[in-house]
Amino acid sequence: MSALPCLGGRAALPGLVFFLCAAGLLLVFSALSSCAGGGETIQETPIPVQNPAPETPPAVRGNGGGIADEIRKLVEEGTPPSILRALDLIRSRDLGSSEYGRIMNAVSITLIQKIYPDIQTVLPLFDPPQTHVYTRIIREAERGNYTPAPSSSQDYLEYVLPFLAFLNENRPERLMSAVPDLTRAKELNRESVLAPFFLGLIYERSGRMDEAEAEFTRAYEISRECYPAVLGLARVMVARGNLADAIRLLSDLVTRYPDNMTIKRQLAIAYYQNRDWSRAEPAVAEILQRDPRDGQFILMRAHIMVEQGQFLQAQAPLDLYATIDSNNRLYLFLRARVQAEGYRNRDSALNYLRSILRSDPNDEEASVYAARLLMESHRPEDQSEGRAILQRLLGAGNPSPLVMDLALQDAIRREAWQESQGYLDTLLNERRSSQDLLNAYTVNHGLGNNAAALSFARELYERDPSNEDGAIAYISALIDTGRRDEASRMIESRLASLPGGTLKSKYYYLRSRIRTGEESIMNDLRSSLFEDPRNLDALIAMFEIYHRRRDERRAVYYLKQALALAPDNPLLQRYQNEYASALGSTF
Repeated sequence: MSALPCLGGRAALPGLVFFLCAAGLLLVFSALSSCAGGGETIQETPIPVQNPAPETPPAVRGNGGGIADEIRKLVEEGTPPSILRALDLIRSRDLGSSEYGRIMNAVSITLIQKIYPDIQTVLPLFDPPQTHVYTRIIREAERGNYTPAPSSSQDYLEYVLPFLAFLNENRPERLMSAVPDLTRAKELNRESVLAPFFLGLIYERSGRMDEAEAEFTRAYEISRECYPAVLGLARVMVARGNLADAIRLLSDLVTRYPDNMTIKRQLAIAYYQNRDWSRAEPAVAEILQRDPRDGQFILMRAHIMVEQGQFLQAQAPLDLYATIDSNNRLYLFLRARVQAEGYRNRDSALNYLRSILRSDPNDEEASVYAARLLMESHRPEDQSEGRAILQRLLGAGNPSPLVMDLALQDAIRREAWQESQGYLDTLLNERRSSQDLLNAYTVNHGLGNNAAALSFARELYERDPSNEDGAIAYISALIDTGRRDEASRMIESRLASLPGGTLKSKYYYLRSRIRTGEESIMNDLRSSLFEDPRNLDALIAMFEIYHRRRDERRAVYYLKQALALAPDNPLLQRYQNEYASALGSTF
């Protein structure tokens, strides 16, 4: 009886072991014959020695942890390395022609192409079995049709693959219909990035940012290889205004994936939205090297150039974008800025702005810009139209900082200092930007509150010593409060480092204010106007010197130039009345 287990298990034993078992049986039979005495001889049938059958890969998921289960586990994990490993196993085990291999190839190819399109790899032929349930789900998803999983299903992929239909969907009501399936998928497989990543997309596009952040974080914690989840996290940060955090996250990611253009695109957009023009410019240029016709980045490039004052250079990308969408709102607004700020063509700029306002009369940015241009016009009818727009914006209820800033600038231009103070206080309470601090210096200087003006100017200067407007305001405030030695040291330091131009003109003017002799004052004023003939402060100062000298011919010469630059300046208007006969009919 001890030989029976060998006999019963022979098909599963190696050949040598089986041979020994068979030999043992023959010895037993021989001994039994001898014990029986010379009875009938028993005829034995030889038992052939067999090698084990080759292992056949299962065609469906089994329970024994075989190759099929390993492939499925890798595909369900959903990261680029795991999916590529699954494809490699299918290839190396020659499973590509089996039904199982073909469907898992198809699922893997679809996930790579839809979720990780930046992955550069050679993919096998897409040849799914036509009757397989995954094939039906993928085909329907291509048509934009969501295929819910059966309620009794225990198949993870049946719950997540249908969401491929919604990858480009933005309607919350459709997206939210997939939440139950994806929630069930998370319960079935907690090691996969797919369900939490897809849920993150749903919540992000539905405006539920806390839940989006949680799901994207979950996907990233499962595997750092799920870079789309990090991109999702960065988008959530941007939506919340945490641009600096988003940039740090994306900068770390781009070092891990230096050739990934999707990451580089989002980093360029983050720089752009953060108004970090020096970083945005090369990042946008790199994208356009890959795709010179990318309209979004062409327009971004033009905007960056406009913000940097490169108005002539901005013309080329704007001309190119005009062939893509000449009615785009930002395109029209940038054209207006180029005309107004680059070419000093107010009428042309207003034409572009009116095109925007015809499409959307409530466009606040275009309205504010148009009002400012109109109020700066020399024509009374333009000024009236501009102030009418401003009053409409102020009367709309709870005016935005943009509108309040326009009202403040208008009041400052008119030297309506008490009116300015009200707008200024609101802006300082709401945001206290560098421009607000500069305006606070100007208003308090106009009101004669030199101590307060110095305080605001010092705060501005200490916030950013490289800000020349802040430095000039601070030096002016020092002069106004009698701290001339300190002002002189700052002026000389800056004059020594400047090559020339408008900025140097301003410092020459400031130095003229601390001179004691009239000739030395005039020398600095002449140097100021040599660097910038349009320096209004220097022109007024030269006029006032000749006015005091009663040198009417030279006084009128400088007064005309000053009036050409600022015809609405209250001080100049008073002088204009005094010199009306000498000025003639020009003004």
